[in-house]
Amino acid sequence: MPCRAILALILALVASSPAFATAEHRYGKNEYAIIAGGRAPNGKLSVAAHGGGESGSDGFRIYLMAEPTHRRLMTLDNVNDDNILDTAPDAFHAAWSSDSRYVAVTFRSERHIVTLNLYAVDGGRARLVAEPDLFRDVTGRSVDIKTDGDMRTSVPALTWQAPRRFHLTEYRVFVLDDAALADKLGPLGKASKRDGGGNTIQFSAEADGELLPDGRIRMAKPVPGRFEELE
Repeated sequence: MPCRAILALILALVASSPAFATAEHRYGKNEYAIIAGGRAPNGKLSVAAHGGGESGSDGFRIYLMAEPTHRRLMTLDNVNDDNILDTAPDAFHAAWSSDSRYVAVTFRSERHIVTLNLYAVDGGRARLVAEPDLFRDVTGRSVDIKTDGDMRTSVPALTWQAPRRFHLTEYRVFVLDDAALADKLGPLGKASKRDGGGNTIQFSAEADGELLPDGRIRMAKPVPGRFEELE
């Protein structure tokens, strides 16, 4: 699926009404449900979700599974009941590289905050790779969603172009007193005045990336992405 299509889908999801803000699933005792896009191209692996309790949040994890036996191989790092909003398997999206050696998993950590994890898969094991971050590349700093309360939206989306090459889009929204961040972002930023004072700053960028043999990621220079018309 093209990055712009994924971005549109996720933006529609995060803009849903508060009454439908959380997608929950009550899992059976031995139910490991494959997430959206979770089946690997080689047919031998998948990514599945499982949790406990009425809402599925108790001990929630996602797993690398062996197929077609649907046997658990390992728990994937950095997805747990502390950093997820949803528990339904179709609220998690996997994007596998064509050789089934890498998988990107996206999910909501907060209603308007999407987390992207990138894993290298080898021999039935999955290792978390340092995620690409276009905002960090441009500004020199990462954003911590637990402490940076001025970031209201964050939506990354990754699509594969070749086994080690991918395209990344990144869209963020900040609410700040001044427009200094927009000035720093240049063509990758857009500022608009808010009723009652302050500024809404959009960051929208996209770039091609490559996973290097040593595990590092090399990103091309970001170019402006799509900006939203905000009320």
